[in-house]
Amino acid sequence: MTGSESQSWLALDVGGANLKAAHSRGPARSMPFELWKQPEQLPRMLANLAHAMPPFDRLALTMTAELCDCYNTKDEGVREIVRATLPLTNEENIQVWGIDGRFHPVREIMTHPALAAAANWLALAHIAARFAADGPAILIDIGTTTTDLIPLQDRQPVPSGRTDTERLQTSELVYAGIQRTPVCAITPEVQWRGKPTGLCAELFATTHDVYLILEECQADPANLRTADGRPATPQAARDRLARMVGADRATFLETDAQELARALDSALLDRLTKAAKRTMGPDRPPRSAVISGSGQFLAQRLARALLPPGAPVVSLASVWGPAASEAACAHALLTLAAEQPGNP
Repeated sequence: MTGSESQSWLALDVGGANLKAAHSRGPARSMPFELWKQPEQLPRMLANLAHAMPPFDRLALTMTAELCDCYNTKDEGVREIVRATLPLTNEENIQVWGIDGRFHPVREIMTHPALAAAANWLALAHIAARFAADGPAILIDIGTTTTDLIPLQDRQPVPSGRTDTERLQTSELVYAGIQRTPVCAITPEVQWRGKPTGLCAELFATTHDVYLILEECQADPANLRTADGRPATPQAARDRLARMVGADRATFLETDAQELARALDSALLDRLTKAAKRTMGPDRPPRSAVISGSGQFLAQRLARALLPPGAPVVSLASVWGPAASEAACAHALLTLAAEQPGNP
């Protein structure tokens, strides 16, 4: 490559349940991978993902998978994730995004791994803030597993927390998403069949089943990453939801599934609304919102619950396309990488 040619970047966002990639030429991709079950397979899976993208000169890396319980500590997790990227390119071509809002070389992250732990949201916040209106605003990124609720002010992120623990305490991070969250973790009780109904505290069903029933998620018979290992279809989802109220398909009708799914969807929206209001505080209600993630359909409803009528809501799926919005942190990382001083 000559000095006059621009360098191409591949950005990787390594999560515990999903691997996401975005390339500076445009493509973006998300791939499910349950890292905690097969941590030794991470280098191979990252290689497969990278090979499915166009060739690249530089690699930008961010992560959340260091929290997986296959690692004894988060420091260990960060180092193992970084090591898994080394076969993809020369070490000097890899830049790791830090929780301080800067990129770092591999050797620095291996010495100070806490710098890279769970920093992906900050990359997205820096770029998404540019699409918000002036004044107080909020970034809502809802994925399969978690929700990020990042306060913005005058097109800049203004988070109160940085680490996972701090962000859980401020409600800027909510461990609930539209696929992997156990239904029993949303609420202990719902109104169903005209009565308050307790839910079984068991992994019988997840939010994926809720949104399969409500047709917000596409059925996929080949997807067996469900609570009972059966297909991700509305029919199997009905069986899983039935067990949440101690029933089965003989007594749990399709209308019952619809009613229970709507109640659980409402409970999740209520939980996220309360978290967002706590995040923003009573003196800083948002005047606009930026939304992204695979759960944008829910993020849109959450934004409307928070904002005054007619306030602007910018969908990154509309700006970047659905694939890039689902891999929003990786896509945002590309812009940040290209904007580094000295990059062509």
